[in-house]
Amino acid sequence: MSFPSPLARGYDGSPTPTAAGPAPAPAALPPLPTLAAKGRRAAPWLLGVLVVVLLGVVAYFLEALGPAASAIGLVVALLPLAAVLVAVRYVDRWEPEPRSLVVLAVAWGAIAAVAIALGIDLLLARALGPGDPPVHAALQSVVQAPIVEEFAKGLGVLVIFATARRAFDGPVDGVVYGALTAAGFAFTENIQYFAVSMIEGGTAQLTMTFFLRGILSPFAHVMFTSVTGFALGLAARRGVKTRAALGTWVLAVAGAAALHALWNASAQFFDFFALYATLQVPLFVLFIVGVLMLRREERRLTAERLGEYAAVGWFTPQEVTMLATPHGRRSALDWARTLRGDRTGIMKGFIADATTLAAVRQRIVTGRDARAASDESVLLARTVAARRALFAP
Repeated sequence: MSFPSPLARGYDGSPTPTAAGPAPAPAALPPLPTLAAKGRRAAPWLLGVLVVVLLGVVAYFLEALGPAASAIGLVVALLPLAAVLVAVRYVDRWEPEPRSLVVLAVAWGAIAAVAIALGIDLLLARALGPGDPPVHAALQSVVQAPIVEEFAKGLGVLVIFATARRAFDGPVDGVVYGALTAAGFAFTENIQYFAVSMIEGGTAQLTMTFFLRGILSPFAHVMFTSVTGFALGLAARRGVKTRAALGTWVLAVAGAAALHALWNASAQFFDFFALYATLQVPLFVLFIVGVLMLRREERRLTAERLGEYAAVGWFTPQEVTMLATPHGRRSALDWARTLRGDRTGIMKGFIADATTLAAVRQRIVTGRDARAASDESVLLARTVAARRALFAP
């Protein structure tokens, strides 16, 4: 069987039956059901562990940098973090990830990944000794930091892959989780860089550091760790289990570390600005193009899966076009605003549930989620109720 793109592959092409079309409307609708949270939310114990680790990270920063410099670094570091989060939000608009997992990804990068990197760096420093300062600095920048940091960040993406598989549907989800984890890590790292610059060189050095890290390269860590997320997203699309995905994860972390090492080497050994213009900018452009292509693939897969429901009467072909295209969604929201009482909120829920339904359908045809059938029933009930509410007098 042929596939419209490599990312669409993941099942053997054998037909998977869909439920029959909706029954006649009952006299009164029961309360709308909700999706089961298990496998779609951050584990509370993970968030609890991160809170404990946060106390240690804060204590380290206050001891090493002092309260004033740490506070200045934190405030300045919020600016590039905000820019990255806005960009990631745009990428994630089609099928937004659960908020608890967004928080977990950012928190893992900002807290756990930083703690892991600091801990490993401390152990290596004690094990290897001071060594030759220039050689040690070069090895730390080009070898140690890329490997340790990409391992620490990538571990967070793997944790989400293992504990929240029902919200990890494909490459776009992987890129989002990788980018969010990297954004959190860069935020905490920037606090340190900005604070040290303020201590050593005052406002002038802080301004230069902010220009280099906050203006020229706020998406550097995002690019690196997105490689890991993309690879795990492909594994999720194929229905690979966590243990079988470990090899993919290791290779992806190695690729992310290689990109990270290239970036650091450009600053350590070469003319940074020349290499930035000739190599890093083109790489960033390719990264953007790749993300846009992934988003287009996500829309195509939504249309294909909802088309299967349209074939048995759950949606009309016109509704599929509306739900699976940006223009169709905008037109639908504009129309909903004209209805009595402004039913935009109902339309947004209808669009969100239908998009999630397409992702659930993908999990059904790949056979990788035992709870997908129950999710399908819930989402079909919700879309039917939303349609009736939209057309109610």
